[in-house]
Amino acid sequence: PNLHIWKRAAENMTDKKEEPERNSGTDKDAPEEQVQSREKWANKMEFLLSMAGEIIGLGNVWRFPYLCFKNGGGVFFIPYFVFLFFCGIPVFFLEAALGQYTSQGGVTAWRKICPMFEGVGIASQVIVIYLNIYYIVVLAWAIFYLFYSFRNPLPWSTCDNSWNTGKASPEEEFWINRVLRLSDDLSLGKVHWDLALCLLLAWVICYFCIWKGIKSTGKVVYFTATFPYLMLFILFIRGVTLPGAADGLKYYLTPDFSKITEPDVWRDAGTQVFFSYAVCQGVLTALASYNQYNNNCYRDCVALCCLNSATSIFAGFAVFSVLGFMAQDLGISMDEVAASGPGLAFIAYPKALSLLPWSSFWAVLFFLMVIFLGLDSQFVCVESLSTAITDLFPRQLRRPGAREILVLVIAVVCFLLGLPLISEVSSRKRKDCYKEKKSKLDKILLQMMHLESSGKQGSPDGPVRTSPHIYH
Repeated sequence: PNLHIWKRAAENMTDKKEEPERNSGTDKDAPEEQVQSREKWANKMEFLLSMAGEIIGLGNVWRFPYLCFKNGGGVFFIPYFVFLFFCGIPVFFLEAALGQYTSQGGVTAWRKICPMFEGVGIASQVIVIYLNIYYIVVLAWAIFYLFYSFRNPLPWSTCDNSWNTGKASPEEEFWINRVLRLSDDLSLGKVHWDLALCLLLAWVICYFCIWKGIKSTGKVVYFTATFPYLMLFILFIRGVTLPGAADGLKYYLTPDFSKITEPDVWRDAGTQVFFSYAVCQGVLTALASYNQYNNNCYRDCVALCCLNSATSIFAGFAVFSVLGFMAQDLGISMDEVAASGPGLAFIAYPKALSLLPWSSFWAVLFFLMVIFLGLDSQFVCVESLSTAITDLFPRQLRRPGAREILVLVIAVVCFLLGLPLISEVSSRKRKDCYKEKKSKLDKILLQMMHLESSGKQGSPDGPVRTSPHIYH
């Protein structure tokens, strides 16, 4: 009898609690039935491809192979896998499990754990805003190169162009004088309309990939997340069949055990793991928040991390086989052709491709790969930001048409803020993402401490409900 009394009392309290919530809207609010429920992935494959598209990006192709070459070849794998298994996978799983457990974006997920920790989520979205502004500029450069790749001969392979000065190699002058058009003037300079159009095109593509939420994102990633693998495999097959490819792979993998004790090697390994796994951006939390509650998140995270690292290693074979061919063809050492970051994607590799027969064809394939590697990382970052904002204001933004307007506002604002990055600004003004990487390390420590303390104190909403698939 006492159980029936307690049950009836609980039902009465629930009715009283829900009654003011149903009547809390004002006249100008939309009817309750117009507030749409939170979406879920149509199937697990959409979730896995979206996550893979986010974490597998340009860093796998233009940064990891160079770090192996720079830090002792095969020896670099030792600190890399130490950081991967003891830091990368645990933090990756932590963020994904947080999103799946709370079914909230990067800000409100922390509010649900403990309102005092909401600032951690806000910090992640600040990082995402910066990423949305400057990361897509790389796509604009790649689109610019793609248009020029249809010319024969390739414009960066000749010295008879208006931007050539004879003071550097033709591929360097194309990058500096034609693409960036850098100036030593302290003023901001003018915005170049051709690069601005490339940036606009990148944002238009990004917008239509995610404007309908995960319904559109989940379908687009079937192509954007798999197409780069096809391009990478084709470039790998072409690269390993070139003369000099073996020398390039030797420099890529030959271990130098004297490097293992150098602090910079371990720092580069840790930075690469945290950067390439997209932790501390709230992106993993946002994507996993659309999962079913009992999804086996642990298995998914381990599989995705293994795929990411395998892609980085495989990309090294595709990159250094071609660089080895270029070194042999030009009669120079590997130290002179190996490069990292934009220097690899926009100077060294295009130079190597220009030496091949059918050079325009290979250049088109390469820059298509670069575009799609960066595209899904970009639109997933925008998806993370829109998810966080929508979860902060669900009654206002979960209405028909509201999401499309929100994503459009984000795209327009970030496009305008990105215009100064394609202006005539001195290269000395272009800041590296060191502060962003450092902020990620700080945020990882905050996340671990906050979740540890909340785990001891319990959830503010009551007992913690656990899932055997998440917390196994």
